[in-house]
Amino acid sequence: MRAYQIMTGKLITVKADTAILEAAHLMLQRHISGLPVVDDTGRLIGIVSEGDFMRRGEIGTQGPRIRWLDFLMGAGKSALDFVREHGRKVGEIMTRDGLFTATEDMPLEELVRLMERRNVKRLPVVGGDTLVGIVTRSDLLRAVASLARDVPDPTADDDHIRSRVIASIEKNEWQPTQLGVTVRDGIVHLSGMITDERFRQATIVAAENVSGVKLVHDHLNLFDAMSGLSFRSPEDEGWAKAG
Repeated sequence: MRAYQIMTGKLITVKADTAILEAAHLMLQRHISGLPVVDDTGRLIGIVSEGDFMRRGEIGTQGPRIRWLDFLMGAGKSALDFVREHGRKVGEIMTRDGLFTATEDMPLEELVRLMERRNVKRLPVVGGDTLVGIVTRSDLLRAVASLARDVPDPTADDDHIRSRVIASIEKNEWQPTQLGVTVRDGIVHLSGMITDERFRQATIVAAENVSGVKLVHDHLNLFDAMSGLSFRSPEDEGWAKAG
């Protein structure tokens, strides 16, 4: 199994000159923890994530100034910290150095090893210089990577089914956020985030109605806006209890 077969292709991105406040609102509204930053050509230039909002002047969480460390590191580090804590644009706080990416045809097992080795929650997927998708870390990712060692890659028919399932779901207003679709031998696994339990059945039915689909497994998490908590699907809860 390859990166392109599980990645989220319909991406929410921002530009380097996007206001930080706008990016924060976008992440909250879409229930996502990170946003790829692209230039006008679609080339990936950085990532802005929840961690980039931890040390901010607005909420009084700036890092403490350690005089002896400032002396050793010089004024440059102090200036860099000031920009990250008080900057008003995404390009001023985003991670750009040491940005790790995956290629579309990267084997899933290799992709997972890279995420674990670099301790990252998400990997942008690029085709040449262009951002084409993103893979995020989840329980499903690890499970699929483990399964991929012993089971052949999905067939061309599976890839066609996956494309049709994604198209069938994404044209609706109730589509899950960060929709993930994997297909193996006609068996579909759906992942992502929903904000209404009724969206779950609609998403499953949309997949079931695609020609060639034999079975649909539900890994959609429900996000509760009141509590800010997310809950696993009934199917995943059942598997957890059985294990």
